[in-house]
Amino acid sequence: MDLMTILIIIILVFPALLYKVFEDAGKQSWQALMPVYNYYVWIQIIDKKWWWFALMFVPFINMFMIMLMIVETVKCYGKNDLGNQALAVLFPFAYLPWIGFSADQKYTVPSEIVKIKKSVAREWIDAIIFAVVAASVIRIFMVEAYTIPTSSMEKSLLVGDFLFVSKLSYGPKIPNTPLAFPFVHHTMPLTQYTKSYVEWFKWPYYRFPGLTSIKHNDVVVFNYPDGDTVALKVQNQSYYALVRQFGKERVWSDKFNFGDIVARPVDKRENYIKRCIALPGDSLLIKDQVVYVNGKISELPGEAQFKYVVKTDGSAMNKKVLDKLNITEDVETNENGDMVLTLTASSHAKVKALGNVTSVEKLVQPKGFWQPYIFPFDSTYAWNVDNFGPLYIPKAGATVNLTVANLPLYSRIIEAYELNKLEVKGDKIFINGQEANKYTFKMDYFWMMGDNRHNSADSRFWGFVPMDHIVGKAVFVWLSMDSNKSILDGKIRWSKLFRTVK
Repeated sequence: MDLMTILIIIILVFPALLYKVFEDAGKQSWQALMPVYNYYVWIQIIDKKWWWFALMFVPFINMFMIMLMIVETVKCYGKNDLGNQALAVLFPFAYLPWIGFSADQKYTVPSEIVKIKKSVAREWIDAIIFAVVAASVIRIFMVEAYTIPTSSMEKSLLVGDFLFVSKLSYGPKIPNTPLAFPFVHHTMPLTQYTKSYVEWFKWPYYRFPGLTSIKHNDVVVFNYPDGDTVALKVQNQSYYALVRQFGKERVWSDKFNFGDIVARPVDKRENYIKRCIALPGDSLLIKDQVVYVNGKISELPGEAQFKYVVKTDGSAMNKKVLDKLNITEDVETNENGDMVLTLTASSHAKVKALGNVTSVEKLVQPKGFWQPYIFPFDSTYAWNVDNFGPLYIPKAGATVNLTVANLPLYSRIIEAYELNKLEVKGDKIFINGQEANKYTFKMDYFWMMGDNRHNSADSRFWGFVPMDHIVGKAVFVWLSMDSNKSILDGKIRWSKLFRTVK
């Protein structure tokens, strides 16, 4: 029996705790035992409107409504202080039967309850608690607001875009660290490194059923797979990339440059946003920047960008011209002194048509040229950002043959994501102490890439994204602001407001 089934059963039978309360309120005790109908009667007992009952059929909102109903119930027994109400909400399985069966506790019909004037402080406390709980339920299980911090998805999503991410789309997941400061991610407000959560109480990974599944080219928000370990002074960089570059000993000992090294649970890792290119079970190949999934060319987003070498007749490229063409990435120069511009297909055609431009050639890393910072960081796989693969994207239940040669592709999955002990002794592989020449995956994995293909730290740099890292689907941009402009100079991108994410 999975968690979803258990929760449904608990919710259906929850009013049975009010068996004696029903009797005190003049109802039949057996009504507390009748699923669904018991909520209808309960709402009558606390004298609330019909729409309270209707909200009981809205997933996740119904949990918040039950909390409110508990508070209204204990008020009928004269429990108006914050302490008793908090105890009732936090420990209902003990508190509700006690209040019903205790001879000292007397029920009063809601219409006859003497109104108690609350102090201003109590009014504010009640309002804040209500707002925090309601907003937390919505944020954790339904919709969360995000801001685009980098240009990895330009021009599809812009730096400064404020968007809503639907957690209902792929199914909300239970937070690994439920005891945390509300509305912040991993660090306390007004501090630089103080954790906003505690780890002595954790919940295992569980995802509720979603409205849909992840599809090719969905724009997805997920927890950064390389973010399980972080160097606090350079949190914007992969810890594992730092170790490969500088060595583990220096990264751990050089506190001045790297700070403390900390581990983070899945739900407190940085949030990334990319486009899902390949799904579990797919085969991926990138050939001269063209992405092939299962042997077929993957649809390229209309606003995808690549770098181009632009040669002119010797005259410089005017900044105003670049702004007019909506070229927002910094102008670079190569070893020959030629300009390197990041262009969409549309801006490429416009730049090529400029009078002082003599040639525009796409910048492509040749096949066989190994970039050691590209996954799987092994010279056996001489891959780069433009020529990569072929690579199988693991699917839950699928089995692959393991060799020392292909182990770099899947070692992080085996160790870090699926929590096995992995050892290599000579040409033999041992998993949890047992020699292994095969491995069966426990989770689904995905391949994510940014639309700004030459300026995106994505799966090419750190590999697969596990299912338990998926946060939700980017669905709607409600505000877009250019940090480089003032309010009077076009800071708000009016044409980019209220648009769906495609």
